[in-house]
Amino acid sequence: MTTAAPGSPRTYQVRTYGCQMNVHDSERISGLLEQAGYVRAAEADDPDVVVFNTCAVRENADNRLYGNLGHLRPVKEKHPGMQIAVGGCLAQKDRGEIVRRAPWVDVVFGTHNIGSLPVLLDRARHNTAAEVEILESLEVFPSTLPTRRESTYAGWVSISVGCNNTCTFCIVPSLRGREKDRRPGDILAEVRALAAEGVLEVTLLGQNVNSYGVEFGDRLAFGKLLRATGEIEGLERVRFTSPHPRDFTDDVIAAMAETPNVCHSLHMPLQSGSDDVLRAMRRSYRADRYLGIIEKVRAAMPDAAITTDIIVGFPGETEADFERTLEVVRAARFASAFTFQYSRRPGTPAAEMPGQLPKQVVQERYERLIACVEEITWAENRTLVGTPVEVLVAVGEGRKDDRTGRLSGRARDGRLVHFAAGSYAGQVRPGDIVRTVVDYAAPHHLNADGEPLSHRRTRAGDAYEAGRTPRTSAVSLGLPSVGAPPALPASAGACDR
Repeated sequence: MTTAAPGSPRTYQVRTYGCQMNVHDSERISGLLEQAGYVRAAEADDPDVVVFNTCAVRENADNRLYGNLGHLRPVKEKHPGMQIAVGGCLAQKDRGEIVRRAPWVDVVFGTHNIGSLPVLLDRARHNTAAEVEILESLEVFPSTLPTRRESTYAGWVSISVGCNNTCTFCIVPSLRGREKDRRPGDILAEVRALAAEGVLEVTLLGQNVNSYGVEFGDRLAFGKLLRATGEIEGLERVRFTSPHPRDFTDDVIAAMAETPNVCHSLHMPLQSGSDDVLRAMRRSYRADRYLGIIEKVRAAMPDAAITTDIIVGFPGETEADFERTLEVVRAARFASAFTFQYSRRPGTPAAEMPGQLPKQVVQERYERLIACVEEITWAENRTLVGTPVEVLVAVGEGRKDDRTGRLSGRARDGRLVHFAAGSYAGQVRPGDIVRTVVDYAAPHHLNADGEPLSHRRTRAGDAYEAGRTPRTSAVSLGLPSVGAPPALPASAGACDR
């Protein structure tokens, strides 16, 4: 591996773990570093700065972090001046423990002070000592920070940070704080700026998006926000994640159904189908309420694809409780589900609850849940064989595309589609729109191997071809500037909130 030549700009690499919020935070970290004069490291190079943006929700998150830090130690020893920074939820939780266990780490920063990273790196380099700075409350709303977007065609837009819920299995509220809402005008200004650069799809992000407006006393604010996105020129797709069933209101369903660019896809965490378990989880809805929302959504949008999160093996879960979860899954007919085995998270009430289940019981139920979900998702996908779909062509969605010769992307309902370019081979670019017909269905994807019905070149595809990605400015959320193409895409997982 090579390192930067003396006098050249310092290089960086960001490694991301966790949910969509972490992925978007990593875009901000990249934007901050580039504003400070750093450049993204080439894949074959040792970076001068490695930033770990961590998750505290996924199982074994700490083991994964310390394992990766251990692998970097000999690299750092051979690379004078290299710095390692750790941020995100695990940094907020573990604080000084990180430097104690890995004293070769230079900077530890929390979820509330991402904007401090360049200064902390400078200070650590000057003082030749680790800098640990963890704030207890938000220093500046993250979306006012510069952002280096990873995609020419799709972007994350935060509408709020933090969470007011008290789910007993979740540590996120204690790490990201209480909900803070952005002003609607600032959100729409950011979306307009992205659309002006050719971005076709935005996903509105929040720990609980449909409680948006709680800070300024407008219970209907989220539905209004969805409708307002329908007036933004050039924006073709709007998604949002994740809503809480407790706060789901009929006006949001109406906004989804009546706003043309809002996709008919809904990711709404169930977590359990047992009312007793939901009560123990402190989830303030019951199974009937959840299924009632789905019934209303499908009445307004029969083509809606509904996805969810489910936790198996919560403390005290009985076989009857688990069977009730399977019943709700069968009734809901999910298009897909993120499924998790419960594991104890220090600092959460559930970690101290009686009735912690043996691993083999949780594993057996998990396997039954997976089988049930896949049976349903496969059946639901088979109903789409022979129907046309509009695919937004993406990067990295099809792991086997090089071998199969297909391209991949997402339909408007969020389903993954692998398709043949046919006579458009060599012309279709990420960010373009292809209409094609589904001819095969699997539990987790659709195939379309016939001749596409059409191919539409887009400004997002032009930007990809030219190697440009939007970069949101830190100054009053003005128009994004244009940056170099990403060299090291961030990896992400699902957050089982």
